[in-house]
Amino acid sequence: MTSQPHFDALIAPRSVAVIGASDDPTRIGGRPIAAMLRAGFKGRIMPVNPRRTEVQGLPCFASVDDLPEAPDAALIAVPASLIPETITALGRKGCKAVTLFSAGFAETGEEGEAAQREMLALARQYGMRVLGPNTLGVYNVDIGYYGTFSSSLDTGHPRAGNIGIASQSGAFGAHLGALARDRGLGCSVLITTGNEADITVAEAIRWMAESDTTDVICAYMEAVNDAPALLAALDAARAAGKPVFALKSGRSAVGARAAASHTASLTGDAVVADAVLTDHGAIILRDPETMMDYAYAASKRVFPSSHSLGVITVSGGAGIVISDEAERIGLPMPPMPEDAQARLKGVLSYASPVNPLDCTAQALNDPSLLETFTRAALEEGGYGAVLCFLTYVAGSPAMSDLVLTAMKPLRAAYPDRIIAFCALGDPAVLRRYDDEGILIFSDPCRAARALDAVMRFGADRERLQPAPPPRAASVALPEATPDEAAAKALLADAGIAAAPEQAVTDPAAAIDAAESFGFPVVMKILSPDILHKSDIGAVKLNLTTPEEVRSAYAEILQAAATHAPNARISGVLVAKQLTGGVECLMGINRDPTFGPVAVFGLGGIFVELLNDVALRACPFDVDTAREMIGSIRGAAILRGARGQPPADIDALAQMLSSLSIFAAGAGERLVSVDLNPVLALPAGQGAYALDAVIELDGGGRDH
Repeated sequence: MTSQPHFDALIAPRSVAVIGASDDPTRIGGRPIAAMLRAGFKGRIMPVNPRRTEVQGLPCFASVDDLPEAPDAALIAVPASLIPETITALGRKGCKAVTLFSAGFAETGEEGEAAQREMLALARQYGMRVLGPNTLGVYNVDIGYYGTFSSSLDTGHPRAGNIGIASQSGAFGAHLGALARDRGLGCSVLITTGNEADITVAEAIRWMAESDTTDVICAYMEAVNDAPALLAALDAARAAGKPVFALKSGRSAVGARAAASHTASLTGDAVVADAVLTDHGAIILRDPETMMDYAYAASKRVFPSSHSLGVITVSGGAGIVISDEAERIGLPMPPMPEDAQARLKGVLSYASPVNPLDCTAQALNDPSLLETFTRAALEEGGYGAVLCFLTYVAGSPAMSDLVLTAMKPLRAAYPDRIIAFCALGDPAVLRRYDDEGILIFSDPCRAARALDAVMRFGADRERLQPAPPPRAASVALPEATPDEAAAKALLADAGIAAAPEQAVTDPAAAIDAAESFGFPVVMKILSPDILHKSDIGAVKLNLTTPEEVRSAYAEILQAAATHAPNARISGVLVAKQLTGGVECLMGINRDPTFGPVAVFGLGGIFVELLNDVALRACPFDVDTAREMIGSIRGAAILRGARGQPPADIDALAQMLSSLSIFAAGAGERLVSVDLNPVLALPAGQGAYALDAVIELDGGGRDH
């Protein structure tokens, strides 16, 4: 029993009413009944149709009121116009959950949205859960329950097993289920959520995370309608040791429009979604075939703590192909210890025992070589997974007994490691290896990618559970978008340092400020309306004398008057010009789905050309900020590349964490923060925001 009210009634009912039941097993109201009868559903099926007394050999009832008992669940296949009276009748009867096949709701526009809200309000009056509307339904193979009208069942029922699928799209979810079935994978549960008026993919994932029978979760999402619930569900799955393989569509402009049309939902930024979901343990995918590969590898429930691959091969070429793919995806393939290499050379002088371990075609004549090399990889190499490229050798009926005899003791001796074969041959022969817990792949690169995903999950599980995010106190924002000086003052209260600076309103004050800081100085226009100050000539650098300061003051005001005549001018900012160190950027953008999201990267061309940034939902602590900084490809520059001193990464991490806490406390009026550049001085000397732009909702910026 899960913690979600009446969710078990939806997935594992003891009795089900089918409203709009049909005697025709090919119609929407007939398919679920036919499927349950074929599967031997042990619960009670109660068809409801006022025009029939019998449906597919079962007694049929004229109305919900005529049902002999309150059904745990109901499948509703009637027109949208009849939904309110149907929901009301089921509620009075005591039904706990309904699956609403009917379309014609939020996916059709404003009128449909209103009808959907009214329907849900009715259901909630009776404490009833709603799946859909516009859903293909659910199935639960373990009990023979098929609350779905999917035609995928016409070509065969799914196999029982420990994989579950949660999908916003019904047809695509059923496609994934059929794909799993055709791959020979056991997928007992499919939940398709449709319009998500009530039950979301997040709740489906949560149910699977708490289920005793689901170990691997596959999720397809078109939008995130309840971000906190989704992130909590992912956290629950990770805590339960269950990987979530997620495919989120709507990544392209065309895809996003299609998703909005199909599910009446808006998609958030794909890059942000990937970053946030990954941070909560989801493994993001791009295609269904990869999802099946990963789900298959994870279904054995072996998650090594060591993220490393050993390769045993009878083909030098295959070893190179696997090594290339491993390097591309960041899967470590460390060499065997030197003493182990020497010992293996003694066994087969012309072998290559480094990694890949090439025992050559001689293994065909002497299968004991396969056992010797694989044992060495497990015992002495310590790899989390060993991939044996055996091609058609392992698939040969004549060789399979010898290979299995060699591998069975190793499979038993190392239950915490993955042993996988890349092999071709008779499916019945290959299935024997799978039955013994040895993964079988036909493609070595797909095998490497699947093993990498499973081992990454295993390595992540070994880490300490992330600390709860820091508490963000409420931030008092100004009524209007602030200029740079006001923005920096606001951020200073949050612990974000800027270079010494002063706002002035006349040339004499500018000179006094410059002399108090010490030359050289920077001067720039202060205006909440001018975002790109340098583009209009309103920034002056390397000012070294009072005369230069006086001239710069006049030139800056003239540039603003010429290029932004309607802008509000607060004055001119004079700042100490800092030199040395590494320029970075950090900022905040409010994502419509996940709220404020922080971004960090190197400044200048590194970001523009390489798109090398890290993202994280706010708020987060200093350790998380340090991980973000270290995750970008250009992190070596901060650590001190080509003889340069390392930057003050500790100060950067503190600033980034403080910015995230500020953003979380600022509320929904905060649209964005842009600190660019942030100058990270050499270690121990600090980090300073040299420019700051804060944008508020309704802030009124024109330029």
